Amino acid sequence: MRSTALFTDQYELTMLSAALADGSADTPCSFEVFARRLPGGRRYGVVGGTGRFLDALARFRFGEEELETVSSFLDRTTLDWLSNYRFTGDIDGYREGDLYFPGSPVLSVRGTFAECVVLETLALSILNHDSAIVSAAARMVSSAAGRPLIEMGSRRTHEEAAVASSRAAYLAGFAATSNLEAVRRHGVPGAGTSAHAFTLLHTGPDGPDEKAAFAAQIRTLGVGTTLLVDTYDITQGVINAIEVAGPELGGVRIDSGDLGVLTRQVRQQLDDLGATRTKIVVSGDLDEYAIAALRAEPVDTYGVGTSLVTGSGAPTAGMVYKLVAVDDRPVAKRSSHKESRGGRKAAIRTTRDTGTAVEEIVHPLGSAPTVDPGLTAIELSVPLVRGGEPVPDRPTLKESRELLAGRLVSLPWEGLKLSQGEPALPTRFL
Repeated sequence: MRSTALFTDQYELTMLSAALADGSADTPCSFEVFARRLPGGRRYGVVGGTGRFLDALARFRFGEEELETVSSFLDRTTLDWLSNYRFTGDIDGYREGDLYFPGSPVLSVRGTFAECVVLETLALSILNHDSAIVSAAARMVSSAAGRPLIEMGSRRTHEEAAVASSRAAYLAGFAATSNLEAVRRHGVPGAGTSAHAFTLLHTGPDGPDEKAAFAAQIRTLGVGTTLLVDTYDITQGVINAIEVAGPELGGVRIDSGDLGVLTRQVRQQLDDLGATRTKIVVSGDLDEYAIAALRAEPVDTYGVGTSLVTGSGAPTAGMVYKLVAVDDRPVAKRSSHKESRGGRKAAIRTTRDTGTAVEEIVHPLGSAPTVDPGLTAIELSVPLVRGGEPVPDRPTLKESRELLAGRLVSLPWEGLKLSQGEPALPTRFL
């Protein structure tokens, strides 16, 4: 079991040491994860990484190697305390795959100051990354209007971020990933065929032999494979693909050029060659805007890489982890532009009979707000950990994926726009 205890910042442990020294370490406290605002141009955010955080929490243990690393700046009392660390508190939060808005209490962590303060970086590093990726991916899924997307951004980010991004993309509704560790670790469906290098490999004394490359791929993967046709000339590439594979070829992929113009040309060419069921896959620096612009074109599948794994311009969700209650007394930060609202909180979302969401209401924990007649309240804050143990029957990744699909349908139509504007739902604080 790989420890996650050092996925943290040094100041968390120096605060712990000072609290142990002055006797405040065991004070009951509540911390809250929230975003003060959404990234520019975004109408909603999606909660991602909750499942990964709970898994990481179970591995937050200080063994000999971890203690040796921190021994240079911590006293013996603190090291002894860390050697026995187990989180024993409670955690509530939004379900993974749910939507969030400015001020939404995405995660509420309750316990002693000591056991909660050391979890700040662990929680934020996971939630900020995964929420940013799944929020961008959800916009891409909406832009694709029902056509499948494949995540293929592993070569554009850190190796572990690539795995987490694949998981987040699948949560958002992507059909598959090229990342095999995500297939193994998270059960995401895998996809992939070949790159330009394989076509270029088949170059002999007489020059390039694209047909030989296609034939080799088909012998291995079958006629249902997808052939990359833009290594040299796309028009000739399509001719070569159908000559080698026949009209039952599964698909062709275009990775460069003016994709709108090229997909129309290739679709007509395939149809003229009798390959009417051969699908067209496009890739190459796609983001939600490019995907939306191709909505009217004969694209069957999108391959998305760099924009997906970098959050399409918003690589972090901007969430913070703030102390909001000490001994059940509300506390709040007053710094300019970095304010927080004190007190333990929960949230509901009201919906009309049609299922359309109306408003997010953040309220003091334990006080149920009054809902206007004709509206239904959905509880957003649910138990995640009790007494240090994850609650039973945690949602699967597939169930979280289904939740998000339903939540997106519940948004007012303007909430799915890609243009600048206010959050799709207003947040009211009681």
